[in-house]
Amino acid sequence: ITVPLLDLKPQYQALKPELDAALARVAESQYFILGPEVACFEAGVAAYCGVEHGIGVSSGTDALIVAMMALGIQPGDEVITSPYTFFGTVGSIVRLGAKPVFVDIDPQSFNLDVSKIEAAITPKTRVIAPVHLFGQMAEMGPLMELAKAHNLIVIEDAAQAIGAKQNGQPACSFGDLGCLSFFPTKNLGGFGDGGMVVTPHAAHADRARQLRNHGMEPKYFHAHVGGNFRLDALQAAVLNVKLQHLDAWHEQRRQNAALYREAFAAAGLIRTIDDLENNDLRGGILLPTEQAGNFHIYNQFVIYTENREALMAHMKEHSIGCEIYYPLALHQQECFQSLGYHAGDFPHAERAAAMSLALPIYPDLTPEMIHRVVEVIAQFKH
Repeated sequence: ITVPLLDLKPQYQALKPELDAALARVAESQYFILGPEVACFEAGVAAYCGVEHGIGVSSGTDALIVAMMALGIQPGDEVITSPYTFFGTVGSIVRLGAKPVFVDIDPQSFNLDVSKIEAAITPKTRVIAPVHLFGQMAEMGPLMELAKAHNLIVIEDAAQAIGAKQNGQPACSFGDLGCLSFFPTKNLGGFGDGGMVVTPHAAHADRARQLRNHGMEPKYFHAHVGGNFRLDALQAAVLNVKLQHLDAWHEQRRQNAALYREAFAAAGLIRTIDDLENNDLRGGILLPTEQAGNFHIYNQFVIYTENREALMAHMKEHSIGCEIYYPLALHQQECFQSLGYHAGDFPHAERAAAMSLALPIYPDLTPEMIHRVVEVIAQFKH
């Protein structure tokens, strides 16, 4: 039995009539850039995230860039964020000339350790940018209190977390702005790149809407220098169809995660955070933790394992998909060496980069496929 890391074809086949009709509708209209399809999708996502405004843009990375441009982030400003995330989080900060300031992660959630943020705040700090990694939210209550106390803006990087909740409140409804990605592998994925900025603030929304279209308002009049960050109508049409099914897909992912826990427990492979801290998983694995109050949507299902490269080779040999998110913490990337960080500065992020491994978790996995993944890992471990 072959188990790919991700297979989008079953989802497409199930929605094909709806998707074909949506694409045909855009083709008939010949309205390809922004327009009614995009406006409809923006309203739907904003409502889904519990905020008033949505601004569709060209990618999740561009959502971060537009959000920071809308805030007037500039050279010399500091943005506190995670060293263990997708490159776009930090690349966006650096592209605007601002300085990323890293804070280590909590090893169980893979998200910012909020208790370490205050020590990183300086007079130059403008923004805290928590990343809701792998589908689980960072600890937003104390983070928002800290931001308020220091008069800082919060941008939620929810590229992997649309629909995640904390104490019943959706991702992107805590901070001043939220940023989403609709890359095809996301829980809500398009037929190409796409993203969105969401915000409760009309002023931020107006500025972001201008900036995504070369700072233009009205047509051919430019009060600001923006960029070409527009969302295509074809992507919005696809995503309008898929948004209606998103909650069901989240539930399927959560059920798959529960079945993994059950199967790994039955195989005797589950280890604890103490085992990880003692550098001894004893041939087992540490499963992702769903922290109290969190509704995890499992964009990825990421374990800690020893002998990762050997395990990956074993899994691939048995036709089981897996992936490393991410093999190098960002402070160790060559292009960020000028920031002055060194190996050992963020030990939890560095350990996650060295030991984490993502297993298949997409909604269309069957129980047989999940049991096969566990069986193959158990064969390697024992």
